[in-house]
Order: sequence, then C-alpha cells, then structure tokens
Amino acid sequence: PGETRLDLVKKNVAIFRTIIGEIAKRNCQGILLIVANPVDILTYVALKLSGFPENRVFGSGTTLDTARLKYLLGERLSVDARSVHAWIIGEHGDSQIAAWSSANVSGVPLSDFCSMRGFTEHDQNMEDIAEDVKNSAYKIIEKKKATYYGVAVAVRRICEAIIRDEKSVLPVSSIQHGAFGIDGVALSMPAIVGKNGVEKQIPIKLSEKEQIELRKSADALKEVLKSLDL
Repeated sequence: PGETRLDLVKKNVAIFRTIIGEIAKRNCQGILLIVANPVDILTYVALKLSGFPENRVFGSGTTLDTARLKYLLGERLSVDARSVHAWIIGEHGDSQIAAWSSANVSGVPLSDFCSMRGFTEHDQNMEDIAEDVKNSAYKIIEKKKATYYGVAVAVRRICEAIIRDEKSVLPVSSIQHGAFGIDGVALSMPAIVGKNGVEKQIPIKLSEKEQIELRKSADALKEVLKSLDL
C-alpha cells in the first residue's frame, strides 16, 4: 500500500537480471510476455537482457486498464461493454492516457452516443471515468493488499491471442519507433497480437492534447530508464 508501480523498478530489475539471462542462454524460441510491474520498464529491460527480436518481447501493458475503461463506459451508457471501442494508452501507471478521440460505440463517436443516452457533461464525465480507471488498482490494493483476478483475466486474453494466432488488436506494451514522435521506449499502443507476438502496431487517431500527454508519458518512462545500468 502506498507504493507506486515505478517504486518497484529497482527490485524487479534485479530479479530480471537473474532470470532473463538464463532464458537467453537456452536459445528459447518462445515469447516473453512481461506482466510484473512497472511493466513498461521491465518490458524494455527484458528486451535488452534477452536479445530476443522485438516482436517476441512485450508486456501486458494497458490491456487491463482498457478493459476497465470499456466496462465503466458500458455501465455509464447502459450498453454492452463489448460494443465499446476505446483505449488506454501510454504507461501502465499514473501517466496513462484515455484516447477519447478514437473512442466509439459500434462505430458511433463517443460524444454522439453520450448525447443519445442523455449525457451532456462530456468533458467532466470523461475525466471522472479516466481517473476511476487510473486509480482502481490503488483502491484494490488498499482493500485487499494486491491485485490478482483482473490482471489474470487480461493475461489469459493475451495468451489466447498468441496460442490461437487470433491476430487480435490489444493494447500491449512494446518498443516504439517514431509514432507521435516517440522512440526507444516501451509503452502501450494497440497492436495485432498472434502466434509470432506483436505483428504490427495499429495507428489510432489522437488529438493534439492527447499526443502531448502521450509524449509526456514516454518522457516519464525514459527518465526511469536513465537510472538503470543496461
């Protein structure tokens, strides 16, 4: 309780140094799916320590955060969450961004669907929901000391996409190469996930404000990476 995901970084990097090198020695041809926090930092660490191709090293990222966002939107709008298409992107942590610009309900822009449902305070409602998503893990930890079931469901979903070669689009954490001016850091963006891991990142529409916030999220992660001896 009271510990942020980034507070965990040095402890978990030390653990990774003892694990990843042993995996790399054995010419493993599998996929490294990173779930431990801070997941974006540890995804980058796992890639550097393993020497694996980038497509075969990625993190659970904001898959759970996105599921929480879709659930809360579905609940607020009285619609099946499976019909809600929205993403949490960036860091799996305090600098994450709700990508409202690309959010829709079965193709209907979110603002239009809100109006259909009688909601007019769009900005305040979106801000409240985004804060609920960001703080939900801390609330769970406060009440029962750790999060178990939500992340387990998210990881099961990612593993299904890999094992069944589903080519599902999921917001996993992987190395960025120039999208929105971000390079050389792992963070979450929607990507096609199948048997070969991350096959391709999917470009999404972001407002200028969201792009600025995404770059800030990347910069926050880069500052942490600078403190590590990789």
